[in-house]
Amino acid sequence: MTVILATAALLVAACAERADAPAPPVADAAPPEGGPYVLAGTQVWTVPDPASGRDYEVFVSLPASYEAEPQRRYPTLYVTDADYGFPILRQIARRVNLDGPALEEFILIGLSYAKGEGGAASRSRDYTPIPCKPESRCGLAHGGGGAYQAYLKDQVLPFIEGRFRADPGARVLLGHSYGGLLGAQILFTDPQMFQAYVLGSPSFWFGQRHIMRMEADYARARTDLPAEVFMYIGGFETPGPTPRHASRYDMVGDMAAMEQALKSRAYPSLSLQSTVLTDEDHLTVAPAGFTRALLAVLPAKP
Repeated sequence: MTVILATAALLVAACAERADAPAPPVADAAPPEGGPYVLAGTQVWTVPDPASGRDYEVFVSLPASYEAEPQRRYPTLYVTDADYGFPILRQIARRVNLDGPALEEFILIGLSYAKGEGGAASRSRDYTPIPCKPESRCGLAHGGGGAYQAYLKDQVLPFIEGRFRADPGARVLLGHSYGGLLGAQILFTDPQMFQAYVLGSPSFWFGQRHIMRMEADYARARTDLPAEVFMYIGGFETPGPTPRHASRYDMVGDMAAMEQALKSRAYPSLSLQSTVLTDEDHLTVAPAGFTRALLAVLPAKP
């Protein structure tokens, strides 16, 4: 959490822009010695939620060709827990393409936390579908996932697609841990909100595996699931004998159970992939999972 908050502080201090004015020109003068590191070429916008009264920050990184190709529209990748995920995804996308196009160019959107809140408070409330059960950190509010989903649909998506050349038919949502749980919630309630879903180390254990009931409810009501889904998990995310193994939840088994359930539905429009990254745990798996996810859902066009 210290790393997440530190990254957020740097991004906000260095990149924040007013939502009602264009970005100021870059000064020619060298920055002062010892100043904060600036993630060049990124933007931070405040997108309020009128329903809750909270202000959320949204990070934006445009592809290299954006200015040179003014008629082009781009796929958009939205990542939860932006304070951590946004800078990592930005650099992975650039590095993977160094030897030639392996990934399609895309607009990267980081979904950060409510202003004035720590990451734990925001994500526990906004990324979970029901109130807290005894197996979670019940000292924090939970169960606001539905309200946050409405905020994304009604405020964030229109804001991004009204200001940038984002293709509304090529949206990807990438969520890790609780963020993966949020992605699954949206998948089973409003699947066409995004065209592809990356569910990384998803917390399917939450609420006594409530997400499995949401999946079953969806299957009873519908005969198709029009989405591309990619799931990843670390091989150590299951109880075992080493310190790197999970201490409580079999997240590897939960992901396998979700995959089996989805395959059993035989949805004609569902594309489903998953991978277990054998030498990773819940705290190390994200960079490797991000890389495989990008290659799976945003491959370069032939």
